[in-house]
Amino acid sequence: MLLLHRAVVLRLQQACRLKSVPSRICIQACSTNDSFQPQRPSLTFSGDNSSTQGWRVMGTLLGLGAVLAYQDHRCRAAQESTHIYTKEEVSSHTSPETGIWVTLGSEVFDVTEFVDLHPGGPSKLMLAAGGPLEPFWALYAVHNQSHVRELLAQYKIGELNPEDKVAPTVETSDPYADDPVRHPALKVNSQRPFNAEPPPELLTENYITPNPIFFTRNHLPVPNLDPDTYRLHVVGAPGGQSLSLSLDDLHNFPRYEITVTLQCAGNRRSEMTQVKEVKGLEWRTGAISTARWAGARLCDVLAQAGHQLCETEAHVCFEGLDSDPTGTAYGASIPLARAMDPEAEVLLAYEMNGQPLPRDHGFPVRVVVPGVVGARHVKWLGRVSVQPEESYSHWQRRDYKGFSPSVDWDTVDFDSAPSIQELPVQSAITEPRDGETVESGEVTIKGYAWSGGGRAVIRVDVSLDGGLTWQVAKLDGEEQRPRKAWAWRLWQLKAPVPAGQKELNIVCKAVDDGYNVQPDTVAPIWNLRGVLSNAWHRVHVYVSP
Repeated sequence: MLLLHRAVVLRLQQACRLKSVPSRICIQACSTNDSFQPQRPSLTFSGDNSSTQGWRVMGTLLGLGAVLAYQDHRCRAAQESTHIYTKEEVSSHTSPETGIWVTLGSEVFDVTEFVDLHPGGPSKLMLAAGGPLEPFWALYAVHNQSHVRELLAQYKIGELNPEDKVAPTVETSDPYADDPVRHPALKVNSQRPFNAEPPPELLTENYITPNPIFFTRNHLPVPNLDPDTYRLHVVGAPGGQSLSLSLDDLHNFPRYEITVTLQCAGNRRSEMTQVKEVKGLEWRTGAISTARWAGARLCDVLAQAGHQLCETEAHVCFEGLDSDPTGTAYGASIPLARAMDPEAEVLLAYEMNGQPLPRDHGFPVRVVVPGVVGARHVKWLGRVSVQPEESYSHWQRRDYKGFSPSVDWDTVDFDSAPSIQELPVQSAITEPRDGETVESGEVTIKGYAWSGGGRAVIRVDVSLDGGLTWQVAKLDGEEQRPRKAWAWRLWQLKAPVPAGQKELNIVCKAVDDGYNVQPDTVAPIWNLRGVLSNAWHRVHVYVSP
């Protein structure tokens, strides 16, 4: 009997050491959780019924052993019959109708039933539908915990085809073949060159935008530069000395850190196209992001090259190391007065949110011009010079300028309009999304607000009835310094939904410390390039019964 006991217990221990497998039954049967651990029965018998009790124990052990042996067989069978899926198959499951599938490592999961239970809301989980979870878990470390992985394991349906792990070959002649890998949450407006924005529900999730989802505006292929051989050429003033600065040289200048919001001139261009067609990428509300930048002040570097303020107008011209097939590089310029002003805090930045600049954002060095349109924040900076006129670059002279709604491509005169530098006051709603259904009772509205030139946002007004009545939103984020409000304010409003209301026309408008306010409609500010789009932002939602 003791030998039988030892054999059965050994079998129980082996059965409980099985690894987790896709079957939900197997997860429970093979769990190491205490509630599923078999207990060693005692074989200490007493009294006249000791023999009977012993055989009862043996019967129980044999029965339990048979059950676990069966579960062992089920688990092994499940392992042997694991379904194999291709990435293409996974990518086709992105809706409740097709099923919502995601991957983690080499495993495939059907999370259709879990989407509505996701603590962060269905919309955030849906961003990963049909693709990998890793890029999203990297943004939110709270996911990378054992209990989350155990929960996810319940939805496993198979494995990825190992052949999908082999990177596809690319033609070396393709100028975009060496572009960096991008985050899958980004909403792509063009692939070549790459231009993309974060979805609204992620954009205002954090005051500081995580590097992987910071909006990307490229005009040319991304250069792959060696930081060891990189040199920044700064043309010296007459009588001064030109500089050739390595990364180490830039690190020897005093280091400054500032939080700055960058916004593309075309942010919200899609709203202008609804009035009349324009030329340009269809940016929605996400061509704006905020980061903590670190680097040397431009004024310190220019001073070392012998430059100083002069009585006549002058411009600091920047040239990037990105170029087209003809060798033409991206270029832009800002007034010398801004560049030489320590209070303007213009940086030659080499860090973004505590890390070296990502390649898409200018590695190893870029210009950061607080309060100024993103087009002047030249990336992959290669050359700096001071000139009596602004840069002759196409993007300075023939782009990024605003015109009257009456001007068309037959009558436009780019020389008649100044280049955009400081941007007007701006705000947008990021939650709820247009067309979404919200719960009755109370609605939470979130968004961002920012103004150019260091002007602080002092108020955001929100309306639930298309602008008939208004409520003041709560401003979040860092306190803004006078004349140095370089970063946005995030805002939110919790408001009661009027009883019986089936739809809401939500509107927001921001006011800066110069009491500049957004215009109410798009038509009067329409222009052929679709820039400077800052009318009241409107979202139409439905109210659940």
